[in-house]
Amino acid sequence: MIDAPQISTTVQAGAGSAGTGSAGTVAGPADLDEVDRAIIARLHDNARIPNVDLARAVGISPSTCLARVRSLRERGVIVRYTAEINPIALGFTLQALVSVRIRPGARHLMEQISDELRREPEVAQLFFLGGTEDFLIHVRVRDSEHVRQFVLKNLSANPAVALTETNLVFEHHTALSAGLRAVI
Repeated sequence: MIDAPQISTTVQAGAGSAGTGSAGTVAGPADLDEVDRAIIARLHDNARIPNVDLARAVGISPSTCLARVRSLRERGVIVRYTAEINPIALGFTLQALVSVRIRPGARHLMEQISDELRREPEVAQLFFLGGTEDFLIHVRVRDSEHVRQFVLKNLSANPAVALTETNLVFEHHTALSAGLRAVI
Protein backbone atom coordinates (compact mmCIF):
# COMPACT_ATOMS: atom_id res chain seq x y z
CA MET A 1 0.00 0.00 0.00
CA ILE A 2 1.22 3.52 -0.71
CA ASP A 3 2.30 5.72 2.24
CA ALA A 4 -1.03 6.33 4.06
CA PRO A 5 -4.76 5.69 3.70
CA GLN A 6 -5.96 7.52 0.63
CA ILE A 7 -9.30 8.09 -0.95
CA SER A 8 -8.64 10.49 -3.81
CA THR A 9 -5.59 12.23 -5.18
CA THR A 10 -5.05 15.89 -5.89
CA VAL A 11 -2.52 16.12 -8.68
CA GLN A 12 -1.03 19.48 -9.60
CA ALA A 13 1.74 19.84 -12.12
CA GLY A 14 3.41 23.22 -12.08
CA ALA A 15 2.04 24.50 -8.78
CA GLY A 16 2.74 24.02 -5.11
CA SER A 17 0.07 24.23 -2.44
CA ALA A 18 0.32 25.67 1.04
CA GLY A 19 -0.33 23.27 3.87
CA THR A 20 0.27 20.14 1.87
CA GLY A 21 2.69 18.46 4.23
CA SER A 22 5.79 16.84 2.79
CA ALA A 23 5.10 17.57 -0.87
CA GLY A 24 7.71 19.68 -2.60
CA THR A 25 7.21 22.82 -4.61
CA VAL A 26 7.27 22.77 -8.39
CA ALA A 27 8.88 25.85 -9.96
CA GLY A 28 7.67 24.97 -13.45
CA PRO A 29 6.26 22.04 -15.37
CA ALA A 30 7.53 18.78 -13.90
CA ASP A 31 9.61 16.44 -16.07
CA LEU A 32 7.28 13.44 -16.32
CA ASP A 33 7.80 10.33 -18.40
CA GLU A 34 5.06 7.95 -19.55
CA VAL A 35 5.33 5.81 -16.39
CA ASP A 36 4.91 8.89 -14.15
CA ARG A 37 1.90 9.93 -16.19
CA ALA A 38 0.37 6.45 -15.95
CA ILE A 39 0.92 6.43 -12.17
CA ILE A 40 -0.74 9.86 -11.83
CA ALA A 41 -3.73 8.78 -13.91
CA ARG A 42 -4.21 5.57 -11.88
CA LEU A 43 -3.85 7.37 -8.55
CA HIS A 44 -6.28 10.04 -9.63
CA ASP A 45 -8.86 7.36 -10.41
CA ASN A 46 -8.18 5.43 -7.18
CA ALA A 47 -5.63 6.71 -4.66
CA ARG A 48 -6.31 3.68 -2.45
CA ILE A 49 -4.93 1.27 -5.01
CA PRO A 50 -2.38 -1.01 -3.34
CA ASN A 51 1.17 -0.38 -4.53
CA VAL A 52 1.47 -3.91 -5.94
CA ASP A 53 -1.67 -3.39 -8.07
CA LEU A 54 -0.51 0.06 -9.17
CA ALA A 55 2.87 -1.38 -10.18
CA ARG A 56 1.20 -4.16 -12.16
CA ALA A 57 -1.15 -1.68 -13.87
CA VAL A 58 1.71 0.54 -15.08
CA GLY A 59 4.11 -2.33 -15.85
CA ILE A 60 6.88 -1.82 -13.28
CA SER A 61 8.07 -3.57 -10.13
CA PRO A 62 6.45 -2.68 -6.79
CA SER A 63 9.70 -1.24 -5.38
CA THR A 64 10.17 0.95 -8.46
CA CYS A 65 6.55 2.03 -8.25
CA LEU A 66 6.87 3.02 -4.59
CA ALA A 67 10.01 5.02 -5.40
CA ARG A 68 8.21 6.73 -8.30
CA VAL A 69 5.22 7.71 -6.13
CA ARG A 70 7.56 9.08 -3.43
CA SER A 71 9.44 11.05 -6.09
CA LEU A 72 6.20 12.51 -7.44
CA ARG A 73 5.30 13.66 -3.91
CA GLU A 74 8.76 15.07 -3.21
CA ARG A 75 8.71 16.99 -6.49
CA GLY A 76 5.30 18.47 -5.68
CA VAL A 77 3.45 16.76 -8.52
CA ILE A 78 1.22 14.80 -6.13
CA VAL A 79 0.25 17.38 -3.57
CA ARG A 80 -1.96 15.44 -1.17
CA TYR A 81 -4.35 12.58 -0.67
CA THR A 82 -7.82 13.53 0.45
CA ALA A 83 -11.27 12.08 1.02
CA GLU A 84 -13.96 13.16 -1.40
CA ILE A 85 -17.12 13.46 0.68
CA ASN A 86 -20.61 13.27 -0.80
CA PRO A 87 -22.20 16.57 0.36
CA ILE A 88 -25.71 15.13 0.01
CA ALA A 89 -24.86 12.52 2.67
CA LEU A 90 -24.20 15.43 5.05
CA GLY A 91 -27.46 17.19 4.19
CA PHE A 92 -25.98 19.68 1.70
CA THR A 93 -28.36 19.13 -1.22
CA LEU A 94 -27.67 22.39 -3.04
CA GLN A 95 -24.48 23.93 -4.38
CA ALA A 96 -24.03 27.48 -5.63
CA LEU A 97 -21.35 29.73 -7.08
CA VAL A 98 -21.36 33.23 -5.63
CA SER A 99 -19.46 35.96 -7.48
CA VAL A 100 -18.27 38.82 -5.29
CA ARG A 101 -17.04 42.28 -6.23
CA ILE A 102 -15.29 44.36 -3.57
CA ARG A 103 -15.71 48.16 -3.45
CA PRO A 104 -12.69 50.00 -4.91
CA GLY A 105 -11.98 51.77 -1.61
CA ALA A 106 -11.98 48.45 0.28
CA ARG A 107 -9.42 46.54 -1.75
CA HIS A 108 -7.02 46.55 1.20
CA LEU A 109 -9.52 44.28 3.01
CA MET A 110 -9.48 41.50 0.42
CA GLU A 111 -7.14 39.22 2.36
CA GLN A 112 -9.20 39.65 5.53
CA ILE A 113 -12.43 38.95 3.64
CA SER A 114 -10.85 35.87 2.05
CA ASP A 115 -9.69 34.59 5.47
CA GLU A 116 -13.17 35.08 6.95
CA LEU A 117 -14.89 33.33 4.05
CA ARG A 118 -12.55 30.31 4.18
CA ARG A 119 -13.60 29.73 7.79
CA GLU A 120 -17.28 29.39 6.89
CA PRO A 121 -18.40 25.73 6.85
CA GLU A 122 -20.48 26.22 3.69
CA VAL A 123 -17.44 27.24 1.62
CA ALA A 124 -16.21 24.30 -0.46
CA GLN A 125 -13.85 26.36 -2.63
CA LEU A 126 -12.80 30.00 -2.78
CA PHE A 127 -11.20 31.51 -5.85
CA PHE A 128 -9.43 34.89 -5.87
CA LEU A 129 -9.91 36.25 -9.37
CA GLY A 130 -8.43 38.73 -11.78
CA GLY A 131 -11.16 40.35 -13.85
CA THR A 132 -14.52 41.95 -13.16
CA GLU A 133 -15.23 39.93 -10.02
CA ASP A 134 -12.82 39.57 -7.10
CA PHE A 135 -13.93 36.26 -5.62
CA LEU A 136 -15.86 33.21 -6.73
CA ILE A 137 -17.19 31.16 -3.84
CA HIS A 138 -18.37 27.59 -4.27
CA VAL A 139 -20.79 26.88 -1.42
CA ARG A 140 -22.56 23.71 -0.30
CA VAL A 141 -25.84 24.36 1.49
CA ARG A 142 -29.01 22.60 2.63
CA ASP A 143 -31.42 24.58 0.46
CA SER A 144 -32.11 27.95 -1.17
CA GLU A 145 -32.88 29.59 2.17
CA HIS A 146 -29.48 28.44 3.47
CA VAL A 147 -27.64 30.00 0.50
CA ARG A 148 -29.68 33.18 0.98
CA GLN A 149 -28.69 33.36 4.65
CA PHE A 150 -25.04 32.71 3.75
CA VAL A 151 -25.01 35.60 1.28
CA LEU A 152 -26.84 37.96 3.63
CA LYS A 153 -24.69 37.18 6.68
CA ASN A 154 -21.27 36.92 5.04
CA LEU A 155 -21.48 39.21 2.02
CA SER A 156 -24.43 41.62 1.85
CA ALA A 157 -23.89 42.73 5.45
CA ASN A 158 -20.23 43.53 4.71
CA PRO A 159 -19.80 47.21 3.71
CA ALA A 160 -16.71 46.27 1.65
CA VAL A 161 -18.81 44.16 -0.71
CA ALA A 162 -20.16 46.08 -3.70
CA LEU A 163 -21.97 43.29 -5.54
CA THR A 164 -22.82 39.61 -5.34
CA GLU A 165 -24.32 37.30 -7.92
CA THR A 166 -25.46 33.80 -7.02
CA ASN A 167 -25.77 30.95 -9.51
CA LEU A 168 -27.14 27.53 -8.60
CA VAL A 169 -25.13 24.47 -9.59
CA PHE A 170 -27.16 21.76 -11.31
CA GLU A 171 -24.21 19.40 -11.85
CA HIS A 172 -20.69 19.40 -10.41
CA HIS A 173 -17.98 17.14 -11.82
CA THR A 174 -14.68 16.75 -9.99
CA ALA A 175 -13.09 14.20 -12.30
CA LEU A 176 -9.79 14.97 -13.96
CA SER A 177 -10.53 17.31 -16.84
CA ALA A 178 -10.09 16.06 -20.37
CA GLY A 179 -7.44 18.72 -20.94
CA LEU A 180 -5.34 17.66 -17.95
CA ARG A 181 -5.88 13.98 -18.71
CA ALA A 182 -4.52 14.63 -22.22
CA VAL A 183 -1.16 15.72 -20.78
CA ILE A 184 -0.86 12.77 -18.41
